[in-house]
Amino acid sequence: MAGKQWVAGFRSGVISPFEEIRLAEPRGFAGQTVRQALRLAGGGERLRVRLTNRYGRAPLAVGAAGVAVRKAGDAIVPETRHGLRFDGEGRVTIPAGGEVVSDPVALPVEAGTELALSLFLPGETELATYSHHPIELSHVADGDRVGDAELPEAEEVPSRFYVTGVDVLAPEGTAIAVAFGDSWFEGVGTTLGANRRSVDALNERLPRGWVVNEGIAGNRLLTEEVGEAGLARLTRDALTVPGATHVLVHLGINDLGLPGTVGLPPASAQDLVAGFTELAGRVRGAGLRVLVGTVGPFGGAIYPGVSTPEGLAARREVNAWLRGPGTEVFDAVFDSARAVESAEDPDLIRPEFDSGDGMHLNDAGARAMAGAVDLATLRL
Repeated sequence: MAGKQWVAGFRSGVISPFEEIRLAEPRGFAGQTVRQALRLAGGGERLRVRLTNRYGRAPLAVGAAGVAVRKAGDAIVPETRHGLRFDGEGRVTIPAGGEVVSDPVALPVEAGTELALSLFLPGETELATYSHHPIELSHVADGDRVGDAELPEAEEVPSRFYVTGVDVLAPEGTAIAVAFGDSWFEGVGTTLGANRRSVDALNERLPRGWVVNEGIAGNRLLTEEVGEAGLARLTRDALTVPGATHVLVHLGINDLGLPGTVGLPPASAQDLVAGFTELAGRVRGAGLRVLVGTVGPFGGAIYPGVSTPEGLAARREVNAWLRGPGTEVFDAVFDSARAVESAEDPDLIRPEFDSGDGMHLNDAGARAMAGAVDLATLRL
């Protein structure tokens, strides 16, 4: 349509269910409907849904799919219900490793609209490609319940399955930023189902445009472990997101902390600096602005092996580079670490911002992290 363009209104970073390190248990389905909440960062006059079998080893049969405005929990607003079609068909089979985009749906939506996506999976699936810590519940019910207004007695599951995003038809020139990173974007530590992630708080501050969330808890910049490494997934999950004009980055904590859980040394500061430099060059080379957050404190992490003197020393060295020479590599640096770290011990999260595990932010901490982004440097 003249004067309109398809842009990302919602995104959800996904991982393989077959990884050795699991921060949430994967699962499959058999003759069941999965209904999941998708909160839009921005809206438009039409939408289309992106389904994925990215890490599947066998084709995935979707017997029916539908989208509606979510009322609460597993309930939808019935008059907003629309069946999804794929090349005109109500069923679709997604090949192993593949993805599909639905036909456009004439359902006007706006920022903050909560959609309910319902998928009927008629056969027995393998373990599902999933978002393991979306800080939102999905509902699973037996049979084809796609058209039902409610799913009484449905099982509640704190993961999201087979969906990577919703695109919306918005005015040309709509600016889209991609929050590309780890659990500090995905929202671990914030209130389940309350939409109080740092990305949500940042969207509340924006006078125009919006930010979609491609955070993956446990994700690393350099190493494939929990999700593909940041450098490996950058093109797919950030640079080619429809309408993307900016990329916000928060990575590094897991490169420094997670190796210690299996007795390995943390990434070196030199390797992280090289990785950040490569990432910035690739984003700028694609014609997008790139902003990076400093590496957050994790000295109080309760998880064995995460907090080590070597890892914390590397964090301080990387942050010194980001605050100094890194300001020339990136378009801007937002000091998320300084916004939430303790004045007495900068390796620790301030008590009022700590979710309780010494490594993640609560609702107030997520808001403080969002407040570290200077909107003048974001320039959406």
